[in-house]
Amino acid sequence: MTASVNAHPNWSQLTEDSVQPWKTLSSRELVGGFRKVLEDQVQVREGTETTYQYRPRGPRAVFVLPVTVAGEAVLIRQYRYPLRATITEIVAGGVEKGEDLQAAAARELLEEVGGVASEWVALPAFYPQPSISGVVFYPLLALGVELGEAHLEATETIERVVVPLSEAYRMLAAGEIQDGPSSLALWQARSELERRGLV
Repeated sequence: MTASVNAHPNWSQLTEDSVQPWKTLSSRELVGGFRKVLEDQVQVREGTETTYQYRPRGPRAVFVLPVTVAGEAVLIRQYRYPLRATITEIVAGGVEKGEDLQAAAARELLEEVGGVASEWVALPAFYPQPSISGVVFYPLLALGVELGEAHLEATETIERVVVPLSEAYRMLAAGEIQDGPSSLALWQARSELERRGLV
C-alpha cells in the first residue's frame, strides 16, 4: 500500500444535526452484534408517538473499485443468499472496530480479488438506506492494482471478473450491475477516471 488516501471533503459532513426534531422516549435492542437493530419509541411532535426500528449509526463499510495497471476494472460476481442469486458488484466489506478506512479497503481488495493498489482516491461517502439505517458506506478508487491470489472467507462465493473500464460502464448503463452501492461508487469514480484519461 502506498501513501494514505486523503479523506473526501464530504466524509466530515456526515454528522448528526445539532438540534433533533424527534425525541427518543425509550430504546431497546432487538438484534445484537454487527447487525444490531434497535427499536425506539419516538415522539415525532407533541401528541404524536411512533415506534421506529432501525440499524444505529456506527457500522461502516468500504466499497472499492479496483483498476489494474492495464486500466481494467476488477468486478466480482458474488452469491447473495437473501436474493438466492449471484450478482455483479465491486469489492466491498465491513470496517472492523478500530480499523482505518484505507486499511479496511486494502484488506478487502486483497481478500476478495487478490489485489494490491499503488494509489487510492477517496470518493463521496453516502448513507445507503437512511430511512432504516445509520450505516455509512465509504467508496474508494484503487488504482495501479496488481492481482494475485484471492483469500476468500469460508462464507464467500466470489468470482473475479476483469473487464475494460468501458465495458464496466456499459454494464452499469445496461443494468447488469445490480448492487446499488456498487453502481453509485462506479458513477462517482467516473469523473476521476475521465480526468486521468482512463475512460
